[in-house]
Amino acid sequence: MPPDTSSPSQGSLLVISAHAGDFVWRAGGAIALAAERGQRAKVLCLSFGERGESARAWRDGLGLDEIKELRRTEASSAAAALGAEIEFLDAGDYPLVETPELVDRIVRVYRDIDPAVVLTHPPADPYNGDHPAASRMALQARVLAQAIGYEAPGEPLGAPPVFFFEPHQPEQCDFKPNVLLDITPVFDKKRKAMECLAAQQHMWDYYTDLAKRRGVQLKRNAGPNLGLTHATMAEAYVRLYPETTGTLA
Repeated sequence: MPPDTSSPSQGSLLVISAHAGDFVWRAGGAIALAAERGQRAKVLCLSFGERGESARAWRDGLGLDEIKELRRTEASSAAAALGAEIEFLDAGDYPLVETPELVDRIVRVYRDIDPAVVLTHPPADPYNGDHPAASRMALQARVLAQAIGYEAPGEPLGAPPVFFFEPHQPEQCDFKPNVLLDITPVFDKKRKAMECLAAQQHMWDYYTDLAKRRGVQLKRNAGPNLGLTHATMAEAYVRLYPETTGTLA
C-alpha cells in the first residue's frame, strides 16, 4: 500500500500575505494548528500595510519608517503567538505592484520552504487591489518554482495544494467556501495574535464573531454525531486545485 501523503502532520505550511495583518485575521487558526502539530509554519508578508492599513498610526502623527517598524513589531509578535516564523519583503502597499523581481523572491521562498500546503488571498477583491495582486504572484511563483529549468536555489517544487482564505467582504469577492477548518482548540492563540495588532483593533471582535459563525456552519456540515462543542470556532477556505485521493469521504 502506498504511503499516506495527505497527512497534515507532514511538510511545511506557507502563508503568503499581502499586508502585515492579513495572515492573522484570515488564517491564524490554520497557522496555530500546524505549529501545534509540529509543522514548520512560515508567513511571508509582501508589505507592512503601512499606507493603506495603518490609519491609526498616521493619525497619531507617525512617519512612514516609524509605521513600518510598528507594523513589523506587531506582526512579528502575532506570528510568535501562533508559533510561526515570519519574513517581510517590504514591497510596498497601496498599491502592491506586481514585478518579475518580486515574483522571483517568492519563488525562492517556495524552494526554501518546500511547502506541503499554501494559503493565500483569493483572486478577487474589489475593495483592495493588493489582495488579488498577492494572490496572482503567489500562484505564478508556485508554477515557476515547479519548473526544473527555473534558476533559483533548491529543488523544483512538487504540487502543494493552495487554499484561499476568507476575504473581509466575502459576498463581494465571490468567495464560496468549500472547506471549513475547526480551529476551536487554538482559537485562544488566534485571539492573542489578533490582539498584537493594535493598529487594527477594530478587527478583533469582527473576526471573533466570524469564527463563531463559521463554527456554526462547520457543525451543520459535519453531521449531528461528532460531539462538537457548542462553542466551535472555524475558518473558511476555498481549495483551488483538485484533491487527489483513493477514497471518497
